[in-house]
Amino acid sequence: MASAIRVAPTKAARAMSLLRTVQYTHPPSCPCHGNPSHHHHHKPSNSLLSHAKRNLQRNYATPVDLSRQKEYAFEMAASSIRFGPGVTKEVGMDFKNMGAKRVCVVTDSTVKHLNAMKQVQEGLDQEGIDYIVYDGVRVEPKDTSIKEAIAFAKPYQPDAFLAVGGGSVIDTAKLMNLYTCYPNADFLDFVNAPLGKGLPIDKPLLPLIAVPTTAGTGSETTGSAIFDLASARAKTGVAHRVLKPTLGICDPLNTRTMPSAVHASSGLDVLCHSLESWTAIPYNERMPRPQNPINRPAYQGANPISDIFSLQALRSTVKYLPRAVRDPDDHEAQSEMLLAATLAGVGFGNAGVHLCHGNQLSSPT
Repeated sequence: MASAIRVAPTKAARAMSLLRTVQYTHPPSCPCHGNPSHHHHHKPSNSLLSHAKRNLQRNYATPVDLSRQKEYAFEMAASSIRFGPGVTKEVGMDFKNMGAKRVCVVTDSTVKHLNAMKQVQEGLDQEGIDYIVYDGVRVEPKDTSIKEAIAFAKPYQPDAFLAVGGGSVIDTAKLMNLYTCYPNADFLDFVNAPLGKGLPIDKPLLPLIAVPTTAGTGSETTGSAIFDLASARAKTGVAHRVLKPTLGICDPLNTRTMPSAVHASSGLDVLCHSLESWTAIPYNERMPRPQNPINRPAYQGANPISDIFSLQALRSTVKYLPRAVRDPDDHEAQSEMLLAATLAGVGFGNAGVHLCHGNQLSSPT
């Protein structure tokens, strides 16, 4: 009897097998994917599955295992983005157009001395908008510094937030916004499970405008806010679409003060975001399929639209990051890297990331 002929799997098949193995046996430690209510590792409770199976058994001769049904649709969500040199000065008009009267401006002790903050304050003053400045954001914020920021914002009772700085500043502002809108919530209520309770956010938040001063995290486009939970010695966060800034003002003039080392480290963020989201498992290979569209996660897997953003960000990073690091006066490269960071944010903010993203490759921004 002739022995069976083994057909070697293709490279694509091997890659898909590896990603599936990682997804279901070693879920990513990225805190963006830590909330079971909002990511693709969530499995319906046993009681819900049992109820669904009973219903299916009454209607179909062959019961269907809901937990094994693949996704068939995807959604795209992103903040509105305004990009261009000098657009920071328009922020006062934006808040006036929104009807905001009391703005909480969030920054850090370094950025508060930069031209970006000067432009912001002049814009708010010109429109007669009352504001207060919180400049106590910590690099790589911990839960303790986040709580201090929240305690600062609550008594002021702002009707809008403005974040001016890197990813730490923008993420802190997102959480200030969240807990100002939920003043009686416990801090761990919305923190990703299992470290927090992972409760759903069931109402809109206040307007938040983000003005990034680094080209890396893409936080101006995403619905996640990351911090260190000191008691658990772990990095976690809150992930929900309502955390996305209302508007991201991406002004290339604001990244010209970045040192070369920060260009390099933040550029690695862009590289990882774009590469991982572009190579993520496709949305229609994800399981389980949500039974209600409201439960469709923010991080759904690669799709034809996210691929466009991720691939363009990847190409730009390969082309412009070395130039931005080598020459501090290469303003074209700096501008293109800011755009790449924003594009990558839209890409991974919808497709998600995988494998190495649990590692911190960038220095604090």
